[in-house]
Amino acid sequence: MDWTLITFLIQIGLFALIGLLVYFRSRRAEPKREAKPKQNVQELQRLLQLRARKLSVPLCEMTRPVCFKEIIGQDEGIKALKAALCGPNPQHVLLFGPPGIGKTCAARLVLEEAKKQPDSPFTAESQFVELDATCMRFDERAIADPLLGSVHDPIYQGAGAFGAQGIPQPKPGAVTRAHCGVLFLDEIGELHPMQMNKLLKVLEDRFVRFESAYYSPDNANIPQHIHDIFQHGLPADFRLVGATTRQPSDLPPALRSRCIELYFKPLGQKELVQIAAGAVERAGYSIDEEALYRCALHSHSGRDAVNIVQLACGIAHGEGRNKVERAEIDWVVKTCNYTPHIEMQMPLQPRIGVASALAVANAGLGLVLEIECMAEPSNAGCCKLELNGIFEEEELNYNERKLRRKSTARGSAENVVAALKNCFGWTCNNMTIRFNIPGGIPVDGPSAGLAMTIALMSSILNSPADNKLASTGEIAISGEVRPVGGVSEKIKAAFAAGATKVLIPSANWDSVYSEQDERIIPVTCIKDAAGLAFPGLHLHEQICALSLEAGKLNTPIVNKGADTTVLASHI
Repeated sequence: MDWTLITFLIQIGLFALIGLLVYFRSRRAEPKREAKPKQNVQELQRLLQLRARKLSVPLCEMTRPVCFKEIIGQDEGIKALKAALCGPNPQHVLLFGPPGIGKTCAARLVLEEAKKQPDSPFTAESQFVELDATCMRFDERAIADPLLGSVHDPIYQGAGAFGAQGIPQPKPGAVTRAHCGVLFLDEIGELHPMQMNKLLKVLEDRFVRFESAYYSPDNANIPQHIHDIFQHGLPADFRLVGATTRQPSDLPPALRSRCIELYFKPLGQKELVQIAAGAVERAGYSIDEEALYRCALHSHSGRDAVNIVQLACGIAHGEGRNKVERAEIDWVVKTCNYTPHIEMQMPLQPRIGVASALAVANAGLGLVLEIECMAEPSNAGCCKLELNGIFEEEELNYNERKLRRKSTARGSAENVVAALKNCFGWTCNNMTIRFNIPGGIPVDGPSAGLAMTIALMSSILNSPADNKLASTGEIAISGEVRPVGGVSEKIKAAFAAGATKVLIPSANWDSVYSEQDERIIPVTCIKDAAGLAFPGLHLHEQICALSLEAGKLNTPIVNKGADTTVLASHI
């Protein structure tokens, strides 16, 4: 038997068997390759069908402004924004204001206006790139960064266009897409601190650098454009427009120093009525004037007014009517728990121990606060302070260290007592002094010190202060009225509430105030403020009378001569 021949035949049989297996497997795989394009076509058709099906446009989108005239109540803010962006040297801008007042729409429209200017660096190709800082998460690996871009290294990207060759692929971010245009960052105050620092670097350099351990300048397989990106970065010459509802002090000073700060004011009742009327008109309905004012009363923003109107129009549509009446508005605000927007007004009648203070809310909204004070004798042996409606303590962080201290509002009340002693010789031993700030919102900050002083003097003198006077200012122990922030917003709120005089610190005085209104009065110390708060009152005579009343002030009052004479001379 020839074993060589047998071995040869066995090998031939094995080769033939392997060939048959490969042949049948390839034949079996061919239908799958043919079915794959058909499957892609079906998925594409299904996607196109989904895109073709749409709902009607919501009323909130229909009422979105498309021109400057449709942005209600922000004429001054739009004028300032145009001045910052429409010139030959546009600036970085920070927009402050409550939500739903048109900051985003204004920025978008201003860019289109800037494109029309012959001396503007913005061209027709300039893009308006919008991002929401609250949705951007910081990635320490720099794999996915929608703001600055990222480097997709081969270890993470798999088999991509250059991944199989081990070539890093830089992905441009929003700062590069906004090159020669505007980058709008909504809620910029929510940006991660690391991203904020990187953004500041980009604002200085006007380009973005990329780094990767997989990049080698000597690698000939890397395309030339990737070499250029790693060596020179990606261009990022844009203008930043950041919008936030926070206070300016909540943003990093490094960012604020690089930007112009503009303020969009909150909407008043008049502006809310206009927004509601426009929403009703675009919806194809009519509305009573009384219903409009009812809608504006329960709206805290333009979005609230549109939402109330949309529900009311839906009710009218269900009943077959084309007119919205007050009954529909009342039902909506009751069912949806819309609280009325009550604007604080100055007291109608003067009251003992009551003064009006000025404050600023988080959204840059000026507020009028009522300060109540009652001073009564006690046997405590010292001055006892009780405060209601303030933060008692505050916590500060410094380089991983925490500092806990009394709130500045409580410290301001203690300074008021000391200032009265230093300026008028009044001592409040064996007295209980109660301050109350109604409203339910805890108050912090030293700016209510001047109003506290007036309220306490009114209680001790048993004489009401001017009920049409509002004040703001920090009180020092010496009686000096020190500067505070947000004076412009406070002044607007005071006049809107019906104030006839507004007292501000002399350090906050600006010549523009005298040009606008003579009712804005600067004061240097509490003696000036007392003369304005108690017109015609002879303080020296009042002090002598009080010294004879047992229990009111149980320690002798020092007569400081000219300092405690007729304060009406300061008017």
